[in-house]
Amino acid sequence: MLTSPYRTAPVASPNLPTGIPFIIGNELAERYSYYGMRAILVVFMTQYLMDAGGQSDPMSESDAKGYFHLFVSATYFTPFLGALLADGLLGKYRTIIALSLVYCLGHFSLALDDTRMGLLLGQSLIALGAGGIKPCVSAHLGDQFGASNQHLLSRVFSWFYLALNLGAFMAMLLIPWLLKVYGSSVAFAVPGLLMLLATIVFWSGRHRFVHIPPGGMGFVREALSKEGLRCLGRLAGIYLFIAMFWALFDQNGSSWVLQSQHMDRMLFGLEILPSQIQAANPLLIVLLTPLFYRVVYPMLGRFVNLTYLNKIAIGLFITVLSFVLVAWIQTLIDAGLQPSILWQLLAYGLLTSAEVMVSITCLEFSYTQAPRTMKSFVMSLYMGAVALGNLFTSAVNFFIENADGSSKLAGASYFWFFAGLMLATALGFLWYSRNYKEQIHLQQETR
Repeated sequence: MLTSPYRTAPVASPNLPTGIPFIIGNELAERYSYYGMRAILVVFMTQYLMDAGGQSDPMSESDAKGYFHLFVSATYFTPFLGALLADGLLGKYRTIIALSLVYCLGHFSLALDDTRMGLLLGQSLIALGAGGIKPCVSAHLGDQFGASNQHLLSRVFSWFYLALNLGAFMAMLLIPWLLKVYGSSVAFAVPGLLMLLATIVFWSGRHRFVHIPPGGMGFVREALSKEGLRCLGRLAGIYLFIAMFWALFDQNGSSWVLQSQHMDRMLFGLEILPSQIQAANPLLIVLLTPLFYRVVYPMLGRFVNLTYLNKIAIGLFITVLSFVLVAWIQTLIDAGLQPSILWQLLAYGLLTSAEVMVSITCLEFSYTQAPRTMKSFVMSLYMGAVALGNLFTSAVNFFIENADGSSKLAGASYFWFFAGLMLATALGFLWYSRNYKEQIHLQQETR
C-alpha cells in the first residue's frame, strides 16, 4: 500500500495550522481574478462586445442582466462537480490544482476574443474552474483543524472572507479603470495573471497542508446512508431560503450598477465609474467584519442566543432594508431627479452587514454541519443556493422583458418586487430554523 507524502490528518495542537497563510493568499489572488472579471461583465456586454467582423455588437440592458446572473448561476452549480471529484476521487488539493488551470484558460479566452463566442467560451471555462474549486478551498481550509484548535476556526474563516473581499476590492477599483483606458483585452488579461499567481501560491503550500484522502466508496455510502440523507435534507431546507438572499445580493453587480449610471457619482471632486461602485461592498466587508466580531456580536449576544441560524435570520431582515432603500432611490430617479451616489453607498452598508451575518456564517455553518467524508459536497450544496438564487434573478429578468424592449417591472417596481420576496423569505426562514438542531463534525486528529 502506497503511503502519502503529505500529512493526512490534523495534528493535535492548539496553534494555527501552518498551511493557513497559503490558503488565504490563494483566496486573495483568486478572488481578485474572479471579481475583477465579474465587475466589468455587464459594462463589457452592453458597450464593448464585438461581432466576428470587428463591429460593435452590444446586448440590451435586460439581456446583459439576464446573462450575467446566468453566468453566476453556472459558476455556483459547477461546485457539485468539484465536490464529487474532491470527496470521491482526487482529494481536495489535486482537484483545486487541476481546475485552477482550467480557470486560467477561461480568463485568457476572454482577453483574446471580444466576440460573443469568446464570451461564451471564456465564461464556460471560468464557471467550471471557479465553481469547481469553490467548495474544495473552503472545505480544505476547515480540514486543517481538529478538536485541539477548533477555537480558532471562526477567526480563520473570517480571515478567509476578509482576504476574499480585499482581493475583490482591489480588483473592482483597478479593472474597470483598465477597461476604460486600455480596453477589454488588458482588463481581462490581468485577472488571468492573478489566477495564475493564485495557483502557484496554493501549490507552494502543498507540504504544509493536511491532505484529507478522498472518501471513495466511503463517501458514497455515507451520502446515501439514512443519517447522510437526513443531514443533506435538513441542510437543503436551510439553503432554499438562503438562495433568495443571493438572488438579491448579486444584483450589486447588475441592477445596482445600471442604477448608478443615472446617479450623481461625484465624490470628493472625482467621478466614480458605475462598475467601480461595487468596490464599496468588499471594502465594507474589510471594515465591518472585525466590527461585528468584536463589538456587534458581543452586544447582540446579551439579548439573543447568537447561534449560526439566528445570525443568518437577522441578516435576511437587513437585506430587506437594503432593497427598500434602493427602491426609494429608484423612485427619485424615475421622478427625473439625480440622487447622490452616497445613498447607494448607504444601501451597500446595509447589504454588506447582511452579508457578514449570512455569508460568513454560512461558510462555517456548512463546514461544521457536514459529515467528515462529505465536507466538499455539503459546501457545494451551499454553493447551489447561490446558483439557484442567481438563476431565479436571471429568469425574472428574461421574463419581464417585453417584445419592444420595455419591462413589465419598470423602475422602482423591480426593486420593490425583490424587497417583498425577501421579507417573505426572512419570515419563512425564522419559522423553519426553529426546528433545526445544530451539530459539529470536525476531522479526527493524529498525535
